[in-house]
Amino acid sequence: MTEIGSLTTEASNPRTTTLDSMPIDELLRTMNAEDAGVASVVAQAIPQIAQAVELIVAARRRGGRLIYLGAGTSGRLGVLDAAECPPTFGTAPGEVLGIIAGGPQALLRAVEGAEDDPVLAAADLSAIALTSDDVVVGLAASGRTPYVIGALRYGRSIGAATVAISCNRNAQASNCADVGIELDTGPEVLTGSTRLKAGTAQKMVCNMLSTAAMVRSGKVYRNLMVDVQPTNAKLVDRARRIVAEATGTDSATAAALLDAADGQVKTAIVMRLAGVDVSAARALLCDADGRVRDAVQH
Repeated sequence: MTEIGSLTTEASNPRTTTLDSMPIDELLRTMNAEDAGVASVVAQAIPQIAQAVELIVAARRRGGRLIYLGAGTSGRLGVLDAAECPPTFGTAPGEVLGIIAGGPQALLRAVEGAEDDPVLAAADLSAIALTSDDVVVGLAASGRTPYVIGALRYGRSIGAATVAISCNRNAQASNCADVGIELDTGPEVLTGSTRLKAGTAQKMVCNMLSTAAMVRSGKVYRNLMVDVQPTNAKLVDRARRIVAEATGTDSATAAALLDAADGQVKTAIVMRLAGVDVSAARALLCDADGRVRDAVQH
């Protein structure tokens, strides 16, 4: 296993050796300058990210789940992305899962030693009845976290698709996955604090994986989140604006369409664009596998 001290994420950044004596303005500008390079690092990994999206889309077609797994900051980022999918894309809570080493309590407070236990990862995946239809996305800034390595190996043993997201080149995690996404974010502003650039890069990739997969799964029409669940006042307003924009109608008409469609944005849009009633709109969507564009062109 790669020695921790040899990892670029653990190296001292020569541009920040006077961090403790910098004026606040300079400190912040230095951090911002370091962050500015993260997007280009992610861009270099787009071919591998695209492969991961294809695995996720294929898994979803089989009825499989997207499962993020990691320790510390990496684990929290996976849980965050999973938690955002139901309100954004109308997914069921079990479709996208986030697992963090040490369990839910580790979201708020570090659980020491959990990340060093590869057997614990296998137990956590077994507890959710991992199957060969699922995709396991292991997040580890170092690329060598034993908990994540254990999860990827267990996933492979079950026949699940596996993806590793690391922030070092030649990461051990990549060798344990079907797709290895390596984001060379370099030394952190604060030495070893991978919640900074490495965390930002991992968050960007999680955004890409879930968003692109959901677009390909018919959860988006044009650039609109048409499976949004209007569960509060803000989301009710957003749903009305989505229907209005998608159909070129006014807010009052959009509200009436939503009422007739029992709050289902997709159904309301298809009713208007296809000129059909609610039952016919639902039938068109069913025939189109939930894709609004295909339903209205039926």
